[in-house]
Amino acid sequence: MDRLVPDHQDSVGESPLWHPTEAAWYWVDIEGCALRRWRDGRLQSWELPERIGCIAMHADGGLVAGMETFLVHLQPRDDGGLTTAPLASVDHALQGMRFNDGRCDRAGRFFAGTMLRDMAAASPAGALYRLDATGLSASLVDGLIVPNGLAFSPDNRTMYLSDSHPRSRLVWAFDLNDGGRPLNRRLFVDMNQHPGRPDGAAVDVDGGYWVCANDAGLVHRFRPNGRLDRSIEVPTAKPSMCSFGGANLDELLITSIRPAGDSSATAGAVFITRPGTQGLPETPWQP
Repeated sequence: MDRLVPDHQDSVGESPLWHPTEAAWYWVDIEGCALRRWRDGRLQSWELPERIGCIAMHADGGLVAGMETFLVHLQPRDDGGLTTAPLASVDHALQGMRFNDGRCDRAGRFFAGTMLRDMAAASPAGALYRLDATGLSASLVDGLIVPNGLAFSPDNRTMYLSDSHPRSRLVWAFDLNDGGRPLNRRLFVDMNQHPGRPDGAAVDVDGGYWVCANDAGLVHRFRPNGRLDRSIEVPTAKPSMCSFGGANLDELLITSIRPAGDSSATAGAVFITRPGTQGLPETPWQP
Protein backbone atom coordinates (compact mmCIF):
# COMPACT_ATOMS: atom_id res chain seq x y z
CA MET A 1 0.00 0.00 0.00
CA ASP A 2 1.43 3.37 -1.07
CA ARG A 3 0.84 6.95 -0.07
CA LEU A 4 -0.90 8.99 -2.75
CA VAL A 5 0.72 12.26 -1.68
CA PRO A 6 4.18 12.01 -0.12
CA ASP A 7 4.54 13.76 3.26
CA HIS A 8 0.94 15.02 3.25
CA GLN A 9 -1.26 14.65 6.35
CA ASP A 10 -4.83 15.81 6.97
CA SER A 11 -6.50 16.40 10.30
CA VAL A 12 -9.67 14.51 9.32
CA GLY A 13 -9.34 13.24 5.78
CA GLU A 14 -12.68 12.09 4.35
CA SER A 15 -14.88 11.57 1.28
CA PRO A 16 -12.39 10.45 -1.41
CA LEU A 17 -13.89 10.78 -4.88
CA TRP A 18 -12.55 9.85 -8.31
CA HIS A 19 -13.49 12.42 -10.96
CA PRO A 20 -13.10 10.61 -14.31
CA THR A 21 -13.39 13.59 -16.65
CA GLU A 22 -10.61 15.37 -14.75
CA ALA A 23 -8.63 12.17 -14.07
CA ALA A 24 -8.31 13.49 -10.53
CA TRP A 25 -8.82 12.40 -6.95
CA TYR A 26 -10.74 14.74 -4.66
CA TRP A 27 -11.17 14.49 -0.91
CA VAL A 28 -11.76 16.78 2.06
CA ASP A 29 -10.09 17.65 5.35
CA ILE A 30 -13.06 18.24 7.64
CA GLU A 31 -11.32 20.01 10.49
CA GLY A 32 -8.96 21.75 8.09
CA CYS A 33 -11.99 23.25 6.29
CA ALA A 34 -10.33 22.31 3.00
CA LEU A 35 -11.05 20.65 -0.31
CA ARG A 36 -8.13 18.72 -1.82
CA ARG A 37 -7.38 17.60 -5.38
CA TRP A 38 -4.57 15.36 -6.62
CA ARG A 39 -4.03 15.52 -10.38
CA ASP A 40 -0.97 15.00 -12.56
CA GLY A 41 1.23 14.59 -9.52
CA ARG A 42 0.16 17.90 -7.99
CA LEU A 43 -1.78 18.59 -4.81
CA GLN A 44 -4.10 21.60 -4.84
CA SER A 45 -6.20 22.82 -1.90
CA TRP A 46 -9.08 25.25 -1.47
CA GLU A 47 -10.01 26.76 1.90
CA LEU A 48 -13.68 26.95 2.88
CA PRO A 49 -15.55 29.06 5.46
CA GLU A 50 -16.98 26.02 7.28
CA ARG A 51 -16.07 22.43 7.95
CA ILE A 52 -16.75 20.30 4.88
CA GLY A 53 -17.91 16.75 5.53
CA CYS A 54 -18.62 15.16 2.16
CA ILE A 55 -18.57 15.72 -1.60
CA ALA A 56 -20.03 14.26 -4.79
CA MET A 57 -19.87 15.24 -8.44
CA HIS A 58 -22.38 17.78 -9.77
CA ALA A 59 -23.86 17.11 -13.23
CA ASP A 60 -23.31 20.76 -14.22
CA GLY A 61 -19.63 20.61 -13.27
CA GLY A 62 -17.87 20.97 -9.96
CA LEU A 63 -19.01 19.31 -6.78
CA VAL A 64 -21.87 19.09 -4.31
CA ALA A 65 -20.63 19.48 -0.74
CA GLY A 66 -22.13 19.06 2.72
CA MET A 67 -20.87 21.77 5.08
CA GLU A 68 -21.88 22.67 8.64
CA THR A 69 -25.08 24.58 7.96
CA PHE A 70 -25.83 24.11 4.27
CA LEU A 71 -25.24 22.15 1.07
CA VAL A 72 -23.33 24.00 -1.61
CA HIS A 73 -22.25 23.76 -5.24
CA LEU A 74 -18.46 24.14 -5.39
CA GLN A 75 -16.58 24.91 -8.59
CA PRO A 76 -12.83 24.82 -7.94
CA ARG A 77 -10.61 26.46 -10.54
CA ASP A 78 -7.09 25.66 -11.62
CA ASP A 79 -5.95 29.18 -10.70
CA GLY A 80 -6.80 28.49 -7.05
CA GLY A 81 -10.15 30.26 -7.11
CA LEU A 82 -13.37 28.70 -5.88
CA THR A 83 -16.93 29.58 -6.87
CA THR A 84 -19.65 28.64 -4.39
CA ALA A 85 -23.43 28.66 -4.69
CA PRO A 86 -25.78 27.50 -1.91
CA LEU A 87 -28.13 24.62 -2.73
CA ALA A 88 -30.03 24.07 0.53
CA SER A 89 -29.84 24.87 4.21
CA VAL A 90 -30.56 22.49 7.08
CA ASP A 91 -32.37 23.00 10.38
CA HIS A 92 -30.23 21.03 12.80
CA ALA A 93 -31.76 19.57 15.95
CA LEU A 94 -28.96 21.08 18.08
CA GLN A 95 -26.29 23.75 17.90
CA GLY A 96 -22.82 22.57 16.91
CA MET A 97 -23.84 20.07 14.23
CA ARG A 98 -22.50 19.48 10.72
CA PHE A 99 -22.86 17.20 7.74
CA ASN A 100 -20.68 14.11 7.87
CA ASP A 101 -20.74 11.21 5.40
CA GLY A 102 -22.52 11.62 2.06
CA ARG A 103 -22.59 10.40 -1.55
CA CYS A 104 -24.87 9.96 -4.56
CA ASP A 105 -26.78 6.80 -5.29
CA ARG A 106 -26.74 5.21 -8.76
CA ALA A 107 -29.65 7.45 -9.83
CA GLY A 108 -27.76 10.65 -8.97
CA ARG A 109 -29.56 11.47 -5.71
CA PHE A 110 -27.30 12.96 -3.05
CA PHE A 111 -27.71 11.58 0.48
CA ALA A 112 -25.91 13.01 3.51
CA GLY A 113 -26.06 12.53 7.26
CA THR A 114 -25.64 15.02 10.09
CA MET A 115 -23.99 14.70 13.49
CA LEU A 116 -23.17 16.67 16.62
CA ARG A 117 -19.50 17.67 16.42
CA ASP A 118 -19.00 16.81 20.09
CA MET A 119 -18.77 13.03 19.78
CA ALA A 120 -18.25 12.65 23.53
CA ALA A 121 -21.85 13.76 24.05
CA ALA A 122 -23.04 10.66 22.16
CA SER A 123 -26.15 12.55 21.09
CA PRO A 124 -28.51 10.72 18.70
CA ALA A 125 -29.44 14.05 17.10
CA GLY A 126 -28.10 13.08 13.68
CA ALA A 127 -30.28 12.33 10.68
CA LEU A 128 -30.00 11.27 7.05
CA TYR A 129 -31.31 13.58 4.31
CA ARG A 130 -31.61 13.54 0.51
CA LEU A 131 -30.92 16.58 -1.66
CA ASP A 132 -33.61 17.05 -4.31
CA ALA A 133 -33.87 19.68 -7.04
CA THR A 134 -36.40 21.51 -4.86
CA GLY A 135 -34.25 21.41 -1.71
CA LEU A 136 -33.50 19.15 1.22
CA SER A 137 -35.88 16.32 2.04
CA ALA A 138 -37.36 15.70 5.45
CA SER A 139 -35.31 13.37 7.62
CA LEU A 140 -35.17 9.86 6.16
CA VAL A 141 -33.45 8.15 9.10
CA ASP A 142 -33.38 9.60 12.64
CA GLY A 143 -31.57 8.82 15.87
CA LEU A 144 -28.02 8.66 14.49
CA ILE A 145 -24.97 9.60 16.54
CA VAL A 146 -22.32 9.52 13.79
CA PRO A 147 -23.88 8.56 10.43
CA ASN A 148 -21.34 6.92 8.17
CA GLY A 149 -20.77 4.12 5.69
CA LEU A 150 -23.19 5.32 2.99
CA ALA A 151 -23.00 3.07 -0.05
CA PHE A 152 -25.34 1.60 -2.65
CA SER A 153 -25.57 -1.84 -4.21
CA PRO A 154 -24.79 -2.20 -7.94
CA ASP A 155 -28.51 -2.39 -8.79
CA ASN A 156 -29.29 0.56 -6.48
CA ARG A 157 -31.93 -1.44 -4.62
CA THR A 158 -30.00 -1.58 -1.35
CA MET A 159 -28.64 1.32 0.68
CA TYR A 160 -26.05 0.78 3.40
CA LEU A 161 -25.66 3.10 6.37
CA SER A 162 -23.66 2.80 9.57
CA ASP A 163 -23.33 4.55 12.90
CA SER A 164 -19.62 4.62 13.72
CA HIS A 165 -19.91 5.91 17.28
CA PRO A 166 -18.35 3.53 19.87
CA ARG A 167 -21.79 3.11 21.47
CA SER A 168 -23.24 1.80 18.22
CA ARG A 169 -20.76 0.29 15.71
CA LEU A 170 -23.58 -1.06 13.54
CA VAL A 171 -24.10 -1.22 9.77
CA TRP A 172 -27.64 -1.44 8.43
CA ALA A 173 -29.09 -2.30 5.03
CA PHE A 174 -32.27 -0.68 3.67
CA ASP A 175 -34.42 -1.31 0.63
CA LEU A 176 -34.22 1.79 -1.57
CA ASN A 177 -37.44 2.47 -3.44
CA ASP A 178 -37.79 4.20 -6.80
CA GLY A 179 -38.42 7.54 -5.10
CA GLY A 180 -35.17 7.37 -3.14
CA ARG A 181 -36.68 6.49 0.23
CA PRO A 182 -34.89 3.89 2.40
CA LEU A 183 -37.25 1.26 3.80
CA ASN A 184 -37.10 -2.03 5.74
CA ARG A 185 -34.12 -1.20 7.94
CA ARG A 186 -32.24 -4.30 9.08
CA LEU A 187 -28.88 -5.20 10.60
CA PHE A 188 -26.24 -5.93 7.98
CA VAL A 189 -23.06 -6.11 10.09
CA ASP A 190 -22.53 -5.83 13.83
CA MET A 191 -19.02 -4.37 13.99
CA ASN A 192 -18.91 -5.09 17.70
CA GLN A 193 -18.03 -8.59 16.47
CA HIS A 194 -15.12 -7.35 14.33
CA PRO A 195 -12.09 -5.09 14.87
CA GLY A 196 -12.70 -1.36 14.50
CA ARG A 197 -15.61 1.03 14.10
CA PRO A 198 -17.49 1.20 10.75
CA ASP A 199 -16.45 4.43 9.04
CA GLY A 200 -16.71 5.38 5.35
CA ALA A 201 -17.41 2.69 2.77
CA ALA A 202 -17.67 1.74 -0.91
CA VAL A 203 -19.22 -1.07 -2.95
CA ASP A 204 -17.45 -3.07 -5.68
CA VAL A 205 -18.83 -4.54 -8.91
CA ASP A 206 -19.76 -7.79 -7.16
CA GLY A 207 -21.69 -6.03 -4.42
CA GLY A 208 -18.94 -6.37 -1.81
CA TYR A 209 -19.11 -3.73 0.92
CA TRP A 210 -15.69 -2.25 1.73
CA VAL A 211 -15.67 -0.37 5.03
CA CYS A 212 -12.87 1.40 6.90
CA ALA A 213 -12.38 -0.08 10.35
CA ASN A 214 -11.48 3.05 12.30
CA ASP A 215 -9.21 2.46 15.32
CA ALA A 216 -8.18 -0.94 13.93
CA GLY A 217 -6.04 0.07 10.94
CA LEU A 218 -8.04 -2.16 8.60
CA VAL A 219 -10.44 -2.10 5.68
CA HIS A 220 -12.94 -4.97 5.73
CA ARG A 221 -14.80 -6.41 2.76
CA PHE A 222 -18.20 -7.92 3.57
CA ARG A 223 -20.15 -10.04 1.12
CA PRO A 224 -23.74 -9.01 0.25
CA ASN A 225 -24.93 -11.55 2.82
CA GLY A 226 -23.04 -9.71 5.58
CA ARG A 227 -20.24 -12.24 6.01
CA LEU A 228 -16.67 -11.01 6.34
CA ASP A 229 -14.72 -11.90 3.21
CA ARG A 230 -11.30 -10.42 3.98
CA SER A 231 -9.47 -7.53 5.58
CA ILE A 232 -6.54 -5.45 4.38
CA GLU A 233 -4.11 -3.61 6.63
CA VAL A 234 -3.67 0.15 6.45
CA PRO A 235 -0.46 1.68 7.87
CA THR A 236 -2.32 3.92 10.30
CA ALA A 237 -4.82 3.28 13.06
CA LYS A 238 -7.68 5.46 11.86
CA PRO A 239 -8.64 4.92 8.20
CA SER A 240 -11.76 7.00 7.58
CA MET A 241 -13.23 6.34 4.13
CA CYS A 242 -12.42 4.40 0.98
CA SER A 243 -13.43 4.86 -2.65
CA PHE A 244 -12.71 3.15 -5.96
CA GLY A 245 -11.19 5.07 -8.82
CA GLY A 246 -8.47 5.32 -11.40
CA ALA A 247 -8.87 4.77 -15.14
CA ASN A 248 -10.05 1.18 -14.63
CA LEU A 249 -11.76 1.76 -11.27
CA ASP A 250 -9.38 -0.81 -9.78
CA GLU A 251 -7.66 1.50 -7.30
CA LEU A 252 -8.88 1.95 -3.74
CA LEU A 253 -8.14 5.31 -2.15
CA ILE A 254 -8.21 5.45 1.64
CA THR A 255 -8.22 8.65 3.68
CA SER A 256 -7.34 8.77 7.37
CA ILE A 257 -7.46 10.84 10.54
CA ARG A 258 -4.64 12.40 12.57
CA PRO A 259 -5.90 12.78 16.15
CA ALA A 260 -4.69 15.73 18.20
CA GLY A 261 -1.29 14.94 19.65
CA ASP A 262 -0.56 12.12 17.19
CA SER A 263 2.88 12.82 15.72
CA SER A 264 3.19 9.63 13.68
CA ALA A 265 4.19 10.07 10.05
CA THR A 266 1.23 8.17 8.59
CA ALA A 267 -1.74 9.47 10.61
CA GLY A 268 -3.87 11.62 8.31
CA ALA A 269 -2.13 10.34 5.19
CA VAL A 270 -3.96 9.29 2.01
CA PHE A 271 -3.23 5.77 0.81
CA ILE A 272 -3.79 3.97 -2.47
CA THR A 273 -3.85 0.26 -3.25
CA ARG A 274 -5.16 -2.24 -5.79
CA PRO A 275 -7.33 -4.73 -3.91
CA GLY A 276 -7.92 -7.07 -6.87
CA THR A 277 -11.42 -5.95 -7.80
CA GLN A 278 -13.13 -2.99 -9.43
CA GLY A 279 -15.54 -0.38 -8.20
CA LEU A 280 -18.46 1.29 -9.92
CA PRO A 281 -18.51 4.79 -11.41
CA GLU A 282 -19.98 7.47 -9.17
CA THR A 283 -23.11 9.13 -10.56
CA PRO A 284 -23.16 12.95 -10.43
CA TRP A 285 -25.96 14.72 -8.60
CA GLN A 286 -28.74 15.62 -11.02
CA PRO A 287 -30.39 18.99 -10.17
